[in-house]
Amino acid sequence: MPWDFKRVAVVGSGAIGLYYGGRLAKAGFEVNFLARSGFELLEKSGLVARSIAGDFHLPQVSVSKTTREIGAVDLVIVALKSTSNPELAGLLPPLVDEHTVILTLQNGLGNCEHIASIVRPDRICGGLCFVCINRLGPNQISHTAGGRLTVGDFVSGMPERTATIVRHLNSAGIPANQVSNLARAQWEKLVWNIPFNGLAVAEGGLTTDKLLANPETEREIRTLMAEVISIARAEGHELDSGLIRSNIDRTYPMGAYRPSTMIDLIEGREIELNAIWLEPLRRAKEIGIDTPALERLILRIRSQLRERPV
Repeated sequence: MPWDFKRVAVVGSGAIGLYYGGRLAKAGFEVNFLARSGFELLEKSGLVARSIAGDFHLPQVSVSKTTREIGAVDLVIVALKSTSNPELAGLLPPLVDEHTVILTLQNGLGNCEHIASIVRPDRICGGLCFVCINRLGPNQISHTAGGRLTVGDFVSGMPERTATIVRHLNSAGIPANQVSNLARAQWEKLVWNIPFNGLAVAEGGLTTDKLLANPETEREIRTLMAEVISIARAEGHELDSGLIRSNIDRTYPMGAYRPSTMIDLIEGREIELNAIWLEPLRRAKEIGIDTPALERLILRIRSQLRERPV
């Protein structure tokens, strides 16, 4: 019998988890949110979303404090920051039976590999979010641009399962597409994430419009993007140099957008240093690719972290 899903658990009820989980709940899927902080407000008042794709309010949502309360589901959406990956060994097993698929929406590299140390690799899919979204409160989110999800298998060979996820996402009003090469898609996203998230932090908390308003900073953005493309190519992923121009062009309309890592810095949370910057650097060194701009950026990020301890 072909795999399908109805029961969904969202592990990580931040902006990403609440938005995509909320869209699925609105479409009639049985979605249960793991919410260890903000539980009371979500349970009492439901979920409120301001969205360019259409505002919605779910007066009642299923919310739990532990994954044991939720039990086994068809699909687990991991929307935690990668900094919380050590917790997954305790969080995931109660949600998983022989049919469960894990879809991780986390940034950076190494997340699927970490989850594969907990569940079978062929049960894992990766999803890349191309969206501008922030959490305004424990049960309120603001979606201002984008929203597309790109989904691929961590281990190839199950395209029908991934196609089912994409089909249901689209039916729930979430633009989604399927990719055959998840690793390449992850590198493509890092072309944006490494410079914009990184420089927003390195500059002490600048929005993307201010980064692009400075010609010197824009040159640095371009240099960092070129280095990311070089690492990806050395790993066998032929990324197009045109990604530099297209990523910059799509950032201008975002206006005064606050990248997620910048928000983490300002609000005193741990940032995803390893998954977004250190793991790509480690791979570059392993292959023998020089990345002086990336190394300088990491030093500047670490300097900001020392000034604002988390």
